[in-house]
Amino acid sequence: MMKEKAIVLGTFDLTHYGHYRIFQRLKVLGFDTIACVTTDEFAKNYKRTPFLNLNERMENLRACIWVDDVIVNLGGHNSKNDIIYSGANHIVHGDDWEGDSLYKQIGVDEEWLKSKNIRMLYLPYTHGISTTDILGRVVIANELLKE
Repeated sequence: MMKEKAIVLGTFDLTHYGHYRIFQRLKVLGFDTIACVTTDEFAKNYKRTPFLNLNERMENLRACIWVDDVIVNLGGHNSKNDIIYSGANHIVHGDDWEGDSLYKQIGVDEEWLKSKNIRMLYLPYTHGISTTDILGRVVIANELLKE
């Protein structure tokens, strides 16, 4: 029987326990887990310039005991080749973002997923932590230091 493989796509800047919980849950479910990390250029164009560069973000994930492999997302908004390269039969994301907008973000659709025998798996989003929240705290702390 083929081992179940899951790919988690993201920027993973300022990696936090919400990210780690997804990887941990996948391990508990028996998956080999691949983290697919966006390039600095894609992250800059999509959201903002990451604080940690691509190599640093990849090293953070390689140090995670629940991640089996770390690859670069070279496709950006068209991640099909990266997904195929990974050998994953599941694409995983938090349940805070599902459906067509997520499909568009990674460049897939239901027809393509079915043709490749790949399933979407949505795991519970970890409330109370996000990179955006961490950045907000840093801004507040920086403002307090200026006073």
